[in-house]
Amino acid sequence: MSSLSDKQIDLQLEALAGWQRDGNSIVKTYHFSDFIEAMSFMNQAAFYAEALEHHPEWRNTYNIVEVRLSTSDTGGITSHDIRLAKRMEHIIQPKTF
Repeated sequence: MSSLSDKQIDLQLEALAGWQRDGNSIVKTYHFSDFIEAMSFMNQAAFYAEALEHHPEWRNTYNIVEVRLSTSDTGGITSHDIRLAKRMEHIIQPKTF
């Protein structure tokens, strides 16, 4: 797997609201209504990350989750990072029944 080009990263980030590039990573801070909601998000994201064998660098403080994604094997941003970011965005989308 190789790192994405700057152009590829920019194109992908256009479709990921709130995600920004920070050096060789993409980052986003999520704000939730409370600790339980933040932990629920992290637990759901953890299952997907494990399935991808691609684990985020993240931090939780009460209702805030800070996420940093990069691929250490390549020293840059890869399609795995983009896939995990997209999945995280899917998790936070309101559910309609």
